[in-house]
Order: sequence, then C-alpha cells, then structure tokens
Amino acid sequence: MKIFFILRIFVFSVFSFLVLTALVGCRTTRSSTESLRKEISGIIENKEAIVGIAIVGDDGRDTLFWNGHRHCPLQSVFKYHIALTVLSEIDKGRLTLDEVVEVKKGDLLPEEFWSPLRDENPEGGNFTIRKLIQYSVCQSDNVACDVLIRLVGTPKTIEEFFKSNGIQDIAINVNEKDMQAEWDNMFTNWTTPMASTETLRMFYLNQGHILSQASHEFFWQTMKETTTGKGRLRGLLPQETIVAHKTGSSGTSDDGLTPATNDVGIVFLPGGDYFIISVFVTDSKEDDETNEEIIARIARAAYDYFSGNKFAGR
Repeated sequence: MKIFFILRIFVFSVFSFLVLTALVGCRTTRSSTESLRKEISGIIENKEAIVGIAIVGDDGRDTLFWNGHRHCPLQSVFKYHIALTVLSEIDKGRLTLDEVVEVKKGDLLPEEFWSPLRDENPEGGNFTIRKLIQYSVCQSDNVACDVLIRLVGTPKTIEEFFKSNGIQDIAINVNEKDMQAEWDNMFTNWTTPMASTETLRMFYLNQGHILSQASHEFFWQTMKETTTGKGRLRGLLPQETIVAHKTGSSGTSDDGLTPATNDVGIVFLPGGDYFIISVFVTDSKEDDETNEEIIARIARAAYDYFSGNKFAGR
C-alpha cells in the first residue's frame, strides 16, 4: 500500500508539472504574441486603411490574426491558386509541365493589362505550361494567367479545387480579363487572411500528399522567384532573406480609394525556421508607397519576433 501511495504521488506530481509547464508555455506564447500585436498596432494606427493580417509560425502555435475573417479582394494573389490547381492536374496525368500550349495573337490582352509575355511576344507563340506558370506567378502576367485557367476549366474550377481540400473561405468567379472589365468584379474574387495563410501552410507542409514531390518543389521554387512587390514583404528584410510569395494589386478609384495592396507568402529565417504571413491592405486612402510600407513594416516586425531579434536595427 505504501509503495502504491508513493507511486500515486509521483504520477500526480509529474502530471501537475506537465500541466503547469503547458500552461506557462501558453501564457508565455500569448504574452509574446501580444507584444508583436502591439507593435503591429503601432504600425497601422492613424492609417486610413483596413489591414487584414494572418501570421503563423512554423510550429503552428505562434499565431496572430488581425481582421482575420475579413473578405479581401485577391487580385493577382489568385495566380498562385491557379498554379496549384494546374499542378494538381499535372499530377493526375491530364497535363504535363513540358506540354506546349499555343498562345494566339487573339489571346493577348490589350496593353492596359500587365503582360511581359505579350510585350516580349507581340505575335503570340508556343509556351510550355512550365513557362506559363512562371510568367503568371513570378511576373504576375495576366495573359498567362487566363491561358492557365482555360487549361483546367473556369475560374470556378480553381475555387472548387481549394474547397475540396478544406479551404472554404475563398471565392474565384472571374479571370483577369473580366476582373478588370468592371470595377466591382474585383470583389467577386476574395479570400480571408486566415484562409490565405492556412492555404500556404497546408500546401507547404503536405509535400508529396496534396501535390507530388516534383510539383511541390517546382511550385515553391517558382514562388521564391517572384519579382513583383519588392517594397512589400521583402521591403525591410535583410537582403539575403528568401521569401516565397505572391502579390496582388488593384487600381485606385477616382475618389482615392485603393481596395487591394496584397502580399502573401513564407519568409525563411536564418537557421531553417520560417513563418507564414498574409497581409491585405484594403479600402485604403493612403498612397501606394504607404500601402506597401505597411506590409513591409509588418513583415519586419514578424521577422524580428520569429528570429529572436526583436527591435534589432530599428
């Protein structure tokens, strides 16, 4: 009986220690995250904009959400969704990365649409799916974007792919041509900051499951080669920092309202850690430089937090 009693005390003591450790850990994480939240609050206070933010550490525990459930216009952010959908079709054997697609002159959008592909190939041409994805994601090319959508079906095909994989807070109803045809059309393609970050996290962690290993590696390498938005997530990070990301931008209305200045992606830290971040600056009365600076400062605050260099170099 005495031994049994001693064992009960031992087990209870161990259990109590583990529970206490977990609770202290939770309080510490929450307190630390609150310090990051306070810093971000200082970044966006007095700004005439609504900012949606979702940040998650690589362990999935250090999280920060700000207007996390708000419906934010995707704009060109949806080009990475399109790329993932195309890659899933490749993994099913319906397409191949090296398959050649003819882009006719009639497929080229007018000059007001951003398209390095059109500018470099004014008569059209033949392009591999690999090249079309790189144009669409890395350079945010609108012609390549709409060609890729046609390869898999319609904009709703993209939406359905993500909903079938558990991402419900997303709507994709129009391609780039139709999105830019009418001002209000941009609002029919939307996601939430939380859904955006969860999408990135899900596809990054599930390598070899949702997508094949080859498609996974190609996609993330392509995201790392993004050339747009140098003043956003990358803007204030150390020059050598690797960022796999996708930007999105709207125009500005006659009364000075900018509905979307976006950047979402994964920031890789020294030593192999990373954090996933989505920032959507919406309904902004600020100028383009300020909108981008908001994103850059939030990304830098998160970088300092996750790398342990809080407030370094400020």
